Formats: sequence, structure tokens, C-alpha cells
Amino acid sequence: MGTSNHSTVKEFIIAGFHGIHHVRHFLFVLLLLTYLCIITGNVVVFLIIRLQPRLHIPMYFFISILSFLELWYTAITIPKMLSNLLDVRKSISFHGCLLQVYFFHSLGITEALLLTTMAYDRYLAICTPLHYPTIMTFQLGVKLTVSCWLFGFLYPVPEIILISHLPFCGPNIIEHIFCDLSPLLSLACTDTSTSVILDFAFNACVVTGPVLLIVFSYVRIIQIVLNIPSAEGRRKAFSTCATHLIVVVLFFGSVGFMYIRLTKTYSLNYDKSLAVVYSVVTPLCNPVIYSLRNKEIKEAIWKIMIRRKTTSKLESVCNVVSH
Repeated sequence: MGTSNHSTVKEFIIAGFHGIHHVRHFLFVLLLLTYLCIITGNVVVFLIIRLQPRLHIPMYFFISILSFLELWYTAITIPKMLSNLLDVRKSISFHGCLLQVYFFHSLGITEALLLTTMAYDRYLAICTPLHYPTIMTFQLGVKLTVSCWLFGFLYPVPEIILISHLPFCGPNIIEHIFCDLSPLLSLACTDTSTSVILDFAFNACVVTGPVLLIVFSYVRIIQIVLNIPSAEGRRKAFSTCATHLIVVVLFFGSVGFMYIRLTKTYSLNYDKSLAVVYSVVTPLCNPVIYSLRNKEIKEAIWKIMIRRKTTSKLESVCNVVSH
């Protein structure tokens, strides 16, 4: 079945949250400020790691890639969410909707795999400290990162092809805050039970697989850390994992509740609220968590700020002397 023969829908209307018309301008400003904070926070973390030679180790390399990924992950949905708050029609073209679904899922899967890779890095660093420098080389880090991106962008392709061949003949209102597979499937003018099962299977694999690997890594890490004789050693080992664990719980918790279910058992507002968590709140929290809870990144930020202040003062003195 080709879309040209069976689909009469040329665009979709993204419903968003109902009953917010009187506060939409306030929500627009709030979301815009949040988006600017996401961009600023992730850019700062990325640049700090790239500019500080002592942070050029695998753990911080993966954090910088995560920050880079978050910039694109949020760019897929938030700008359109902002325009929908001001646009009366809230429309998106059929192909634009498919592209949004594809890139949102691709980047989401890439993030899931990258968080798994970061857990593997922590596992090697704590469980095999003597062999860690020879195993987790810069070259291996790059290969693992490239593999995450490649797999992330290839994995959703079958689902996108499947949904692009479904007939859509109306209605065209997507009860969500952006285009996603489940709301699109509910609008198809045919039996989509097979597609729903396939969607569930795809989501279950891409969520439970990484979660199981992360859980296994941290079970081994906890076993090793508990055997460290000094309390200071245990505290230091746990502190290197705490930030990653918080991000993992935030990301996989919200994504798991949203995508691993066969039937729709929750209200539309529940789904939309959950979507806000993993598409807006989590990307906002990630740079805050990594900058506030990570001693090395905090020190690097302070050093750059002090250096800039010192440089500006010297420039001011030089200007005064020259005049």
C-alpha cells in the first residue's frame, strides 16, 4: 500500500494540551526560557570539556557527546512546540510529521545506547582499574560513540517505512504535543494491531536491553565498591557513578512508562505530561546534574570564569595606561 494511493491526509494538527489558551503566552515564555537554558547548559558543558585538556578522558568525552546530542534531541521538538503555542492551526505536514518521528526516535535511541556505553565505561574504570587505560582508549571511545549514532539512526527505519505505507484518510488531529508513533497509528484508516505489537517489540528491545546492561554493570560496580576498605575510597567511587545514575533514572524511567505498553491505559494528559518530562525536563536537568555534581567540571568552569575576569581587568588597565 503506497501513501499516494490510500492517504488523503496531507497534514496533521497537533492538539497539545487542551484548555491552555488563556495562558499560552505565559507557557511560550516559560518554554522559551527553558529551551535557552537547555542550549546554554549543554553548550557550556560541551565546550568546557573540549577546552580543558585534563578533561580529555573517556568519561568526559562521553559526557560531551551526550551534551551535543541533547542539543539536537531538543531541536527536533521544542521549536515546533513553541510555534504551536502561538499558532492557531498547529499544523504539520505529513512528511514533516514522519521526519519528526524519525529523528526524535533516532536521537532517543542514540541517547539510550550512549548512556549504556557510559555505564560500561564506569564498569571498566572501577572493576578493572589496572587494565582500564589499555582497554578504554580514545579510539575505542570514538568507535563506541559512532556505533551508538549509527545504530540509533538505523533502528527506527523499519517502523518509519511501515507507518509511511499506512492509509490516513481522517481525522488528522494528533492528541499529543508532537508527532509520535503511537498517536499516528491511532489515526490510520486500517487495522493497526500488528503495527502496535511491532512498535511495542521495538520499544521493549531498545529500552530493556540497555537497562539490563546498565543494571548488570552497576551490580558489579556495587560489589567491587563495597569491598574497598576505606570509606573515602568508597565515597569517591560512588560519586563518579552518581551523576550517571540520576540521568539514567530520569531518562529510562519516563521513556519506559511511555513506550513499553501494548494498550492505552492512561489519560491523554498523562501521556502529554510524560512527554514533557523526557523531551524537555530531562535535557534541562542533564547539564545541571553534570555541572553541579561533578567536581572537575565545576572547577573547570570557575577557572575559565576567573581567567576571563582577569583578562578583562588587564585589558582595562592597559586601556587606561595607553590613554
